[in-house]
Amino acid sequence: MQNKFSIVVYTVIGLAVIGVVSQLFTNTVSFLTTLLLMLVFGAALSALVYFLLIRKRTPSSDSRKFKKAVKQSKAKYAPKNKKPKNDAKRSKPLQTKKRKHKRASHLRVIDGNKSKRKDRATF
Repeated sequence: MQNKFSIVVYTVIGLAVIGVVSQLFTNTVSFLTTLLLMLVFGAALSALVYFLLIRKRTPSSDSRKFKKAVKQSKAKYAPKNKKPKNDAKRSKPLQTKKRKHKRASHLRVIDGNKSKRKDRATF
């Protein structure tokens, strides 16, 4: 079944190529005019579809921010324990790295004058 289908497809493509080549040599101006009109019509139709349907579906900035946060979260909490494939890598002693706890960049400590007590009686 598929073999018969491929023969039909190749036959149609071959006839189309013969028709295009014969049209190009016998009636060149009409062929180029038709080709140009098809290109302009296709561009206009694709622009119409884009501006009416596709452009309105672009995600809002909130959903983009959410997707970015999900990606960062997956990168942060992804399992990092991968088994080495070679036995040579397994024989080497693994160095343990001390993990530094970083403070969140949006938080900061403000040092105040804690030793200086205010006299509440003077208020």
